[in-house]
Amino acid sequence: MNKVLLFNPRSATWKYRIPNSVLQIAASIEGLFEWVIVDANRERDPYQKIRSYLRTGEFRYIGFTVMPGPQLKQAIPFARHVKEEFPGTQMIWGGYFASNQHKPVLNSGFVDFVINGPGDHAFPQLLEALENGTPYELIKNLIYKTGGKIVKNAKEDLIEQATLPNLPYDKLDKLYPLEVYLGKTYLGNKTLAYHSSVGCPFTCSFCAVVPIYGGRWKGKTASQVYEDVVYIKNKWKADSIEFHDNNFFVSEKRVAEFARLIKKENMIWWGEGRIDTIDKYKDETLALMREAGCKMIFFGAETGNDEILKKMDKGGTQSAAQIGSFAARMARFDIIPEYSFVLGTPGDTPGQVMRQIDSDIAFIKEIKAINPATEIVIYTYSPVPTEGSDMYQKTLDSGFRFPEVLEDWISPQWENFDLRKNPLTPWLTPEMIDKIRDFETVLNGYYPTVSDIRLNGFKRKLIHFLSGLRYKTNFYGYPYEIKLLHRIWRYRQPEIQGF
Repeated sequence: MNKVLLFNPRSATWKYRIPNSVLQIAASIEGLFEWVIVDANRERDPYQKIRSYLRTGEFRYIGFTVMPGPQLKQAIPFARHVKEEFPGTQMIWGGYFASNQHKPVLNSGFVDFVINGPGDHAFPQLLEALENGTPYELIKNLIYKTGGKIVKNAKEDLIEQATLPNLPYDKLDKLYPLEVYLGKTYLGNKTLAYHSSVGCPFTCSFCAVVPIYGGRWKGKTASQVYEDVVYIKNKWKADSIEFHDNNFFVSEKRVAEFARLIKKENMIWWGEGRIDTIDKYKDETLALMREAGCKMIFFGAETGNDEILKKMDKGGTQSAAQIGSFAARMARFDIIPEYSFVLGTPGDTPGQVMRQIDSDIAFIKEIKAINPATEIVIYTYSPVPTEGSDMYQKTLDSGFRFPEVLEDWISPQWENFDLRKNPLTPWLTPEMIDKIRDFETVLNGYYPTVSDIRLNGFKRKLIHFLSGLRYKTNFYGYPYEIKLLHRIWRYRQPEIQGF
């Protein structure tokens, strides 16, 4: 039989998470093909584990999930080695990176197909076509290369999530004990990573989700989510949840129903949402959410400049004034707002870019004054190939280009690009990047993240004290003493290590 190997490249640096993306694909072929998962976050030598399976001669199909950032470090060399050592295998990539950068992926010569978005239907249909020697030209969400040209098939409408099979948690448990995936976090001692929906109904021009879902969203029902969570709670003792949806809070009705169901289970939870969406929620819903265990919500605040918010095409009503008032509103309900900001957006002149960086730094300090409990996550603007957006066109006009050779993505100069830490954008000077990074260091010293459970009270007080003069006097340059403590204490940054 032609079995399927699903590979989850290493992404976590300090904790494990259920590999939901490959587990979703496993569910799609359950009963059709035998499958195994190799999770690099759980393997000391993941390539040797892959080889041990492939050497049996039983595995013809290999699926990689590839997100931008750390997963590329393993995905690219491993895929190349697999094709060199086992040339008869069919290499299939999925995930945001594969979809958004499908040209260098397919031009690499060692990836045969890309699943462009959800693979619940496309992946099993492709395998069936390859098994039977039938055409795959009409399979939706498929990208491939033929006759030297890349062919991008039509997109499939988003699948009703309620119709999809349950994830095979029990089979994963036989490969890797599931309780190890329930790691200790700020939320609890055994935190479950879970996806309850796909996509997002908005089209922000800087978001990697937009080219894949095109402003579409589908979610499981509240009762389905509750049943899944309770199953894992009862069997493996989960006590908290990270909802890794692109936008968990799209539907107030669904969120309220879930909150009513989960309240009696005494579980703490976190998710991602939009300020202008949740600000429309009734006070009763917010109170219910907190009572039901919602402790923190991640929001894309982005900037305090209303003009730039428009250029980002947020697609809603978010404004600088609302960002501030909403932070105050969250304090009333004891829900921590986790605000991300994107600094270093393109401008017409270097002076304009620098002034905007200074303006956003000042705005972030205003937010902390309004609600000191607000968590701040800072990114440096990294272009996303959202064709047709003004912001992406501006990046192209500036001379920016993505690598055209796949292996260039793991070269030193591009390694941190998808962590949004040091993008190679022409309009950002070293002085600008230093200013952003130095302010971030001082901010994280004066207000250490609550999500770093390793920082005790003494450490928090010490680093807060050492950062105080810098923060209050706006002197952020060369904060070596704070960086030293961060390095010694291995300070946790949510934007790199998860939330």
